[in-house]
Amino acid sequence: MKKLILCFFASLPVAVAAHEPADMADSTFTLPEFTTVAPKVKHLNEAVNLDLKINPVKSSQEVLRLVPGLFIAQHAGGGKAEQLFLRGFDLDHGTDINIAVDGMPVNMVSHAHGQGYADLHFLMPEVIEEVDFDKGPYNVAKGDLANAGYVEFKTADRMRSGAAVEIGMHNYQRYRATASLLNDPLQSLYVTASFLTDDGFFDADQNFKRFNGMAKYTKWSENAKFSLIASHFNSSWNASGQIPDRAVDKGMIGWFGSLDPSEGGATTRTSVQALHHLHVADGHGTFNTSLYASYYTFNLFSNFTFFLHDPVNGDEINQHERRWLGGGNSEYTHTFDVGGNIWKATGGAGFRYDQVKDLWLYHTVERNKIGTYSLGDVGESSLWAYAGAELNFGKLMINPGVRVDWFKMDYFDKTADEFTNPHNSQATVSPKLNITYDASESLQLLLKAGKGFHSNDARVVVIEKDRPTLPSSWGVDFGFKWNPVRNLTFAAMGWFLHSNQEMVYVGDEAVVEPGGRTRRLGLDLGLRYEFLKDFYFQCDYTYSHARSIDDPKGQNYVPLAPVNTLVAALTWNHNGFAASAKARWLGNRPANEDYSLTADGYCIVDLTAAYTWKKFTFGIAVDNLFDTKWKEAQFETETMIPGDREPVTEICFTPGTPFSLRGYVAVTF
Repeated sequence: MKKLILCFFASLPVAVAAHEPADMADSTFTLPEFTTVAPKVKHLNEAVNLDLKINPVKSSQEVLRLVPGLFIAQHAGGGKAEQLFLRGFDLDHGTDINIAVDGMPVNMVSHAHGQGYADLHFLMPEVIEEVDFDKGPYNVAKGDLANAGYVEFKTADRMRSGAAVEIGMHNYQRYRATASLLNDPLQSLYVTASFLTDDGFFDADQNFKRFNGMAKYTKWSENAKFSLIASHFNSSWNASGQIPDRAVDKGMIGWFGSLDPSEGGATTRTSVQALHHLHVADGHGTFNTSLYASYYTFNLFSNFTFFLHDPVNGDEINQHERRWLGGGNSEYTHTFDVGGNIWKATGGAGFRYDQVKDLWLYHTVERNKIGTYSLGDVGESSLWAYAGAELNFGKLMINPGVRVDWFKMDYFDKTADEFTNPHNSQATVSPKLNITYDASESLQLLLKAGKGFHSNDARVVVIEKDRPTLPSSWGVDFGFKWNPVRNLTFAAMGWFLHSNQEMVYVGDEAVVEPGGRTRRLGLDLGLRYEFLKDFYFQCDYTYSHARSIDDPKGQNYVPLAPVNTLVAALTWNHNGFAASAKARWLGNRPANEDYSLTADGYCIVDLTAAYTWKKFTFGIAVDNLFDTKWKEAQFETETMIPGDREPVTEICFTPGTPFSLRGYVAVTF
C-alpha cells in the first residue's frame, strides 16, 4: 500500500510533459464537457482521445494503455506484439480482446504464436484520430474475441505536411515525414512514413528496426464519403527473452542479460482498405461499408525452457506463418422520431477469410532448423449478422441487440503420412442489452448484459473434435456516471463475467489448449477533472477477482490475472506549452494456480514536455523517471539452465525499461 500511495502522489506535483504531435501543433485542447445524454454510455472515450492528442507514444501498441485498466508488457525485443492485461484476463497477445483499425481486424486467429495475436505496430500513432473502446461483451457489432472488451482505431482523413526526428538513449532513433498532396473541401490525399531503429537497453543489442508507410485518399460528396487506404509495415529484431530468477541471483547473467541471444524475429503486413459512408432516406439512414485485404508474414525464434527438452542443442523454437486475410462489413442505421424522441434501428453483416500457409513449429539452434514439431496450413471462414435498436424514452434508453456468428475451420497437416482435410464448423447466437437512465441532470445510471465468445485455435478444434469451437462468456456491468460540477466526471462500474472456457497457450509446443471455466468480477473507478483552466487530472483504478470454477479452492487462481491497477496523470497545456506526468501501478498477482509464485507488481512514473513555436515543436519524454527496477513480463516456467541437475520451476521474466530519455523536434509546412 505504501508503494501505491507514493506512486499515486508522484504524478501530482510535476509539471512536465510531452510533445504535441506535429499535426496537432496549432490545436488547443480542453476537457470536453461530459453530458448525460443517454447514447453517451462510453463515458471515458472523450478523455482518452484528448490524452491521445497530447501524450506521445513510441508505437500504437502503447496507445492501448489509454484504455482504463489495460496494461501491456513487451517481452521480445520490441517487435513482437505486446502481452495484454484487462479485467482479470491475461489476454496473452489478444485472445479475449477485439482490436480493429477502420473496421479491419488486427487480431490473427489460429496464429503461429497464439490465438487472437494482435500486432498493432503496423499502425503509426500519428495517424490515429479517435479511439473507441468499451469493456465487456456488450457491443452487438463486435463478435469474435470481444470478451474483456474491444478497441477500435479510426485514422485521420487529413494530415498536414511535416517532418519529425526523435533521438533517445540506447541509440533510439525515429524519423517521420508526411506529405499532404491534396487538401481541399472535397478531397484529401496524404502519404506518411516513419523509420525506427533502437539497440535497446539489454546487454545484447536488440538491433530493432521498423518501417511504416501509409497513404490515405478521401473524397466527399453531398451525401457520401469514400476512403481508400494502403499501408505497409516491416520489422525485425533480436530479443534477450525471458530469463529465470536464479540465473540472475547466481550472477550467471545480469538483470538485462540473456541465456539465448539468438532469439528474435521479423514480421510484415501489407494492407488495402476501402471505406464508404452514405446518407440515404432524406438523411435518416446511413450505410457504412468497409472492405479489407492483407498479406502478413511472421517469423519468431524463442527459447522458453533453455535445455529442458534437449540438453545438447537447447530448446529454441521457430514459429512461422504466411497469411492472406480478407473480409468486410456493412452496416445500415435508420433514425426516426417516436413521440419527440429519436430512435435508431441498426443491422449489419460481414465476412472474413484467413488462409494461413506454412504454419510451422521447428526446433532450431541459433535460428538454424534441426527438427520439425508441426507443419500445416489453416483455412478459416466466418460469417456474421447482427441487429440492434436504440429505444429512447427521454430519460430512459434501452439498447437491445442480437448477433449470429458462424465459423468453419480447416487444417491440413503436412506431417501426416496420408493427406487429410479435416474440418470443423459451429454457429453461435449472442444477445446483448444496454440500458441507460438519466436519474438527474448530473447522474446517469448504466446497466449492460450480454453474451460473448472467442474462437478456438483451428489446430485444437479440428484435431480434437470434442473441443468447443466457439466457447461463450456471459457478462453483466452495472454502475453510474456522475457530473456534480462542470468538467468533473466520476464513473463507477461493477461487473461480472463467466467464461465457459479459457485459452491456455503452450509456448514450447506452439498450440492453444482449452482450459476450464472461470468466473471474474470486479470494480472500475474513473475520475476526470479539469480543476483549473488548462490543467487536467485523470485517475483510473480497477480491481479484478478471477478464479477457476472447476478447481478446488486454493488451487483455482487464474495465473497472471491482474488484481489491482491504478493510473494517475496530470496534464497541462497552455499557449504552446504542453506537460504531462503519468504514474501507472500494477499490483502483485498470482503467477500460478495455487499462488505459490508471485508475479511482482511495479509502479512507473513517466514524464513528457513540449513547446510549440510557430511551425516547430520541441519535446522531451522521460520513461521510468525514478529508474525503478521492475519486471515487465513474468511467467511460471519449468526450465533447465547450465549448472542444473534437475528441472526447476520458478519465475522467468523480461526486465522493464530503465530510465530513458528521448528528445523530439517536429516541423509542419
